[in-house]
Amino acid sequence: MSLHFGDVAFDPDARELTRAGRWVELSPKAVELLIALLEARPRALSRAQIHDRLWSETFVSEASLRQVVMELRRALGDDPAEPTLVRTVRQFGYAFSGAVREDAPPEAGPRPARCSLLRGARELPLYEGENLLGREPEAVVRLVSEKASRRHARILVDERGAVLEDLGSKNGTHVNGTRVREPVVLQAGDRIEIGRELLVYCQGAAGTTRTDLG
Repeated sequence: MSLHFGDVAFDPDARELTRAGRWVELSPKAVELLIALLEARPRALSRAQIHDRLWSETFVSEASLRQVVMELRRALGDDPAEPTLVRTVRQFGYAFSGAVREDAPPEAGPRPARCSLLRGARELPLYEGENLLGREPEAVVRLVSEKASRRHARILVDERGAVLEDLGSKNGTHVNGTRVREPVVLQAGDRIEIGRELLVYCQGAAGTTRTDLG
């Protein structure tokens, strides 16, 4: 389930945050603080409750919590002088005060195909039909490279195999070092390069869960 507030989208399960469609890096403590505040909303959490969750059985100063709050506000674009999302409750703690929209996952998703992409040792399953690659939040394979377009390329999968198409991207898509000018039928072991992203096409049983690059 994704949570949306303002131009921010946050996936608690993937621990991934985007703002205006761009991936934003957060420290593990900042992610945990955001999850805690969202779970408690609109109720405020005391500093002691937050300390117990972020630094269980570890002593840290008040400054540590303030730094995490500052990091989170910067990531959310929340003005520390007049915050609208992460509210300071004087002499108590913090609360999440923004309006949140929840997008539940569909009851039935697309069927995993017997092919996937590898990024290092990480498997990214492909699905029957269109698999979008790009910086678009809805992309099957999310790319974080600044040289990647929002809708950069797609892989069409059916019972016959997989076909890669570039979607008119500015910086192009390369397969085994050659820029894609027309649809390419992928073969096992083909190396797909998009900006600084390297993906390897694999055939065989794939996983059942969508995974974004990050």
